[in-house]
Amino acid sequence: MSESIAVLVIALTALIFAFLIPFAAHRTHLLLLARRRREEIRAPWPEASLPAVTVQLPMYNEYAVAGQAIDAACSLDYPSELLEIQVLDDSDDETLGLVEQRVLAWRDRGLNVKHVRREGRNGFKAGALRAGTRDANGDFLLIFDADFVPGPHVLRELLSPMQDPTVGMVQAAWSHLNREENWLTEAQSYLLDGHFLYEQGGRYRGGRFFNFNGTAGLWRRSCMNEAGGWEADTLTEDLDLSYRAQLAGWRFVYLDDVAVPAEIPATVSALEVQQRRWAQGGVQTGRKILPRLLRSRLPVPVKLEALVHLFGHFAHPLTWGLAFLLFPSAVARRALELDHLLGLDLLLFAAATMPFGVFYWAAGERRGRLRQGRFRSVLKTLALGIGLSVPVSRAVFRGLGRTGDPFERTPKRGDRRRDRYAAVRVPLDALLKGAMAVLMTAYLVAAIRGAYWGQIPFILLFLSGYTGLGIPALRGALMGFAGSGTPGFVKHQCEEREPEYRAREQGLSPLAGVLVAPEPEVAGECEAA
Repeated sequence: MSESIAVLVIALTALIFAFLIPFAAHRTHLLLLARRRREEIRAPWPEASLPAVTVQLPMYNEYAVAGQAIDAACSLDYPSELLEIQVLDDSDDETLGLVEQRVLAWRDRGLNVKHVRREGRNGFKAGALRAGTRDANGDFLLIFDADFVPGPHVLRELLSPMQDPTVGMVQAAWSHLNREENWLTEAQSYLLDGHFLYEQGGRYRGGRFFNFNGTAGLWRRSCMNEAGGWEADTLTEDLDLSYRAQLAGWRFVYLDDVAVPAEIPATVSALEVQQRRWAQGGVQTGRKILPRLLRSRLPVPVKLEALVHLFGHFAHPLTWGLAFLLFPSAVARRALELDHLLGLDLLLFAAATMPFGVFYWAAGERRGRLRQGRFRSVLKTLALGIGLSVPVSRAVFRGLGRTGDPFERTPKRGDRRRDRYAAVRVPLDALLKGAMAVLMTAYLVAAIRGAYWGQIPFILLFLSGYTGLGIPALRGALMGFAGSGTPGFVKHQCEEREPEYRAREQGLSPLAGVLVAPEPEVAGECEAA
């Protein structure tokens, strides 16, 4: 490596660390904020003055989970004369018949359940919620996605803080119906627990802005109206409305001791649909909200946290860039005869990764995860974040320059463990992850041959992430190509079949038994991620 190239590599690596380490340090800051105490009204709302509540269930082709969602909503512990259930159904498949059946069954039992249909899917989820809210009877709106199964007491628990008239939204935590299904759901459970316990919890307890998570939250209707209601110009309508409401002066409450169980995406394709939408929509919302946020008279700490929150997905392109420079930076250091800075190099890598590890370790501790095996689980979680850096980075860049992309919901399977909705698989993402896995393998071989021992643990972590998500994605893309003649696309409705659940003995990553075993795509031949 020439001296000029070595200097350039070192400079680029330093630049990435200069942005990535603050993102990592921010996790520690949230951990500290989450230790603060904040009291809210938790006494039950007086029975004699209970308000009217509308429960909204937005759904689109949710055959696998629609029935359980309706049943759970209709089983809430609340006076039936004050409870309205809206099934905001945009489906165009057999979900329509299932919903009609369940709605009629609950109507026969005396509940006010409405099957709300629209002419088209204008505005997607935001459009459905806006149409439902316009016709809702409730003073409060409780929203659940179709894969959420609320317990009977959730409404009363979320309603208690609303006795404070300054509270505009109360958010519950999520728990996980299928946490132990495979390594992917296990790692996501740590990601989600970290998000709710320390990101949402830290922002709430620290007096910062935080967002409604799109589901498992109760809105005051007057707050929603004052903020302008649902808008469909971003892919994260929940984040957008949350910031507009808080900028209008409304206060949000987060209850981490109230949890609603939900399904975690169990395949790489379903997970990436979700993560791409969140990332692209988050950046779109940041662009939309930023001018108003900067003009506001909010305290500087609140503004800074909001900036990090809205643009936090930029950590993914930084992670992807670090992957490219992971080994070349060590070669450049040796070429410049800076081997004596090895300790500094390792310290920087540790500073960029260890806070995330501590963050997820603490989340596991709070959720009561067994300490035995938790270190491996945290490593899997870090590897998952690395593997997602490719598709999420591309979504971030789309969010910078694109609007009007369709809302692509996360495929769900419910108790049947079968896919009935096809998302769009992105072949380029699969190829890029495969290419990164090959690159990390080459780095590993070169590091061993060149005795770059300090780089090897980090290379293995990145390699595990890209193989763990790359192999299933490549397999799915190839199946899509073979099955339809169009790369990465499969027919929208697949045949109903039970996937095989068995020990995962094949397709292991180079760290088989240590970090990540790439999961075969469940029913991948009829799913289009």
